Amino acid sequence: MVMGLNLRELEVFRAVMEAGGVTGAALQLGMSQPAASKMLRQAEARLGFALFARDRNRLVPTAEAHALLPELMGAFAAIGGVERLAAALRAGRSGRFTVAAVPVLATALLPRAIQAFRAGRPGVMLRLRATTALEAVNQVADHRADLAVILGGTGDARVEATLLCTSEIGCALPPGHRLAAKRSLALAELEGEAVISLSPQQPVGAALGEARIAIEVSQSSIACALVRAGAGIALLDGYGLAEARAQGLATRPIRPRMPLAVTMVVSRSRAPSRMVEAFRECLVAAA
Repeated sequence: MVMGLNLRELEVFRAVMEAGGVTGAALQLGMSQPAASKMLRQAEARLGFALFARDRNRLVPTAEAHALLPELMGAFAAIGGVERLAAALRAGRSGRFTVAAVPVLATALLPRAIQAFRAGRPGVMLRLRATTALEAVNQVADHRADLAVILGGTGDARVEATLLCTSEIGCALPPGHRLAAKRSLALAELEGEAVISLSPQQPVGAALGEARIAIEVSQSSIACALVRAGAGIALLDGYGLAEARAQGLATRPIRPRMPLAVTMVVSRSRAPSRMVEAFRECLVAAA
């Protein structure tokens, strides 16, 4: 503290100013009157000037005491703010953190997790960044993001990956398409169709192989728009298929099954905060 005063001495000074005497201050602070008097004398000794003039049985604040009081009240308000913030951080109700995700998960999976998380934590500010899986992992590894959610796995030793669930690759078709009459589709049945999908650098595209893709896109929403326009049929992960169904497209599973991992990624070199731990629980529940 300033001039070497400790917090308890400052509390005694404030209490004496409020109560008008040492006895009332001692009762207010739950301490004995001699202990309060001793602390007040110590505070004056550390400051090098008197805080109160002794007038028989009364303590009269000096001009110096009146000058100190506004600063003292500001200091206690700041301490109270720190204590409230610490309590909120301890409970995971305040602060900020960043989540990176591939676009389809940013729109299809994360909204449910974010809604559940923020329902009890209105003081938390969350940044959601949609990006590629590689960049999402790099952001976590470089501490630019606290957590990432990607499709597929990662062999990056800088991060820890946890399987959330699996997502099945399937086909999105225009309503009335000839293949929509089938309950499931083999890849061989797609011969002659213009297949729309993500790039081979992304898990869905890698599972299909570049030779099968006629139109390469960066996001599932673009693939769905192309299907609606009649440009072809799309092979997408399960979250992309959910987006396709929401837009009125027909979807069919691919056989044999082609599961994709939905993976949560955190840094190995930094322990997650309480907020991030709480968000992870909401994410697991949503997945």
